[in-house]
Amino acid sequence: MVYDIVIKNGRIISGAGNPWYHGEIGITEGRISKIRPKINEDAERVIDANGLIICPGFIDIHSHSDYILPVNRSQESTLCQGITTTMVGMCGDGMAPIPEGKEEEFKKIVAKLDPVLQQFDYPYHTFAEYLDYNERKRNSGNLAFCVGYGNIRWAGGQAFENRAATREEMEQMQSYLREAMEAGAFGMSTGLIYAPQIFAKTEEIIELAKVVAEYNGLYFSHIRSEGKSIIKAIKEAIEIVEKSGCIGGQIAHHKVAGEAFWGSSIQTLKLFEEANERGIQMTYDQYPYNRGMSDLATALPPWTREGNRDIILERIKDPEIQEKIKKDVKEGIEGWENWIQNEGMNNIYISTIGSDKWKDVTTLSIPEITKIKEMADDWETFFTLLIDNKLVVGITIESMGEEDVRRIMTGRYQMVGTDGAGIPAAFSSGAYHPRFFGTYPRILAKYVREEKILTLEDAIRKMTSFPANKLGLQDRGLIREGNWADIVMFDPLTVKDTATYEHPYQLPQGIPHVIVNGVIVVQNGKKNKKSPGRVLHRTC
Repeated sequence: MVYDIVIKNGRIISGAGNPWYHGEIGITEGRISKIRPKINEDAERVIDANGLIICPGFIDIHSHSDYILPVNRSQESTLCQGITTTMVGMCGDGMAPIPEGKEEEFKKIVAKLDPVLQQFDYPYHTFAEYLDYNERKRNSGNLAFCVGYGNIRWAGGQAFENRAATREEMEQMQSYLREAMEAGAFGMSTGLIYAPQIFAKTEEIIELAKVVAEYNGLYFSHIRSEGKSIIKAIKEAIEIVEKSGCIGGQIAHHKVAGEAFWGSSIQTLKLFEEANERGIQMTYDQYPYNRGMSDLATALPPWTREGNRDIILERIKDPEIQEKIKKDVKEGIEGWENWIQNEGMNNIYISTIGSDKWKDVTTLSIPEITKIKEMADDWETFFTLLIDNKLVVGITIESMGEEDVRRIMTGRYQMVGTDGAGIPAAFSSGAYHPRFFGTYPRILAKYVREEKILTLEDAIRKMTSFPANKLGLQDRGLIREGNWADIVMFDPLTVKDTATYEHPYQLPQGIPHVIVNGVIVVQNGKKNKKSPGRVLHRTC
């Protein structure tokens, strides 16, 4: 037998959590065709993995690469850290559906993510057409899609209004959701700190999630609070899964945000244990950093974020409104994730910006910008940034304690997710979070090799078979004969992240080879031009 590729002399970690073993792997027509101590047959290509770990390709269960795909499909930052399958459509936002006649409105909405997205035409309307569109494009890695509640709400519901859905709107949203699930979506996601999703009542989400349950789908959620009200927020997510009948729930980028609430992970992890003991399959993903990433407008009180971008901008230009915002931040609003009160302006750093006037402030904190720009105070800086940039201001927020990070990482129900996107190393927009480039190698270097809080085998399981099992991907996530050949080879002694908050667009070290569907896409640490990725559909 002649193989397309044979990988020799490596140590195999299957992804199941069992110890590594010496072995060689033969790949034929995109799949793993043989695993033996020695393979002697010929191959079109032989990779010498001496000194390397051979493991399944990493599965990023929480990504926003769908925002980048219209601009660039290389997925360089994710593939070079070993990610071969990416789950998109997270936090309630995505790129479909787009009802006919609302194309221009959609472009204005996605412009808040990146103004360049307004320049593209989106040649689809339904979710099925969206998946077909992505299948026709050349993708370097595999893509799995979730449908966002925010998209469903805009397409068929109450959109940006702070009110409950009418019966007709609920039926329309359910129709859009059913179409997405039939097309192959893996579930529905929510982002309940973002407007207008922040206005949604639990009951409305349950009714929509019941449609997801009809298709054995999953409920993914960026919960309402990751700080003061985190316990209540996780309980709400569990309630939604339980009452809707969804096959399982996934809490996005689980963390404890705000120093005053550090240590709460002891209670949150108990909630996951208790839910699973009751038969409710609740899990979570995490990235290994003490900063999050979002947009500055989300630091505004909820009432200021009702309506479209133009309405919000006019509202916050009013000096009287600004004083009310300051008052609400100081006194707090029940159930609102109050970043400025919890973290302080000094822990909010600008990552991306919408206008050239402010390009020189990326990576700086708000107090640093106040000083450089000679503003009267941090509030003037805050409002001016939002107004001048038409709300398009990306931020990173330093909010997490290392003890919680470690406790959450070693939790039984943890898996890994970047909450980033696949972007090229030559990207020129601002300073995105280093997790875009460093999530997986950072865990392998810092938390496995250096701190030893995870074994190498367990870390790989959390990156591969665990998310594959969650998503129902029965032929990925394990080094096993018959499975698709999504494979990563890395040096356990040298693998490390190099991306920082100041210089985030840096590829990791120690990951020489990555294979997607039997095709080499990373050679000697460099991304090539091969595009063997596929659009995956939920089938179980």
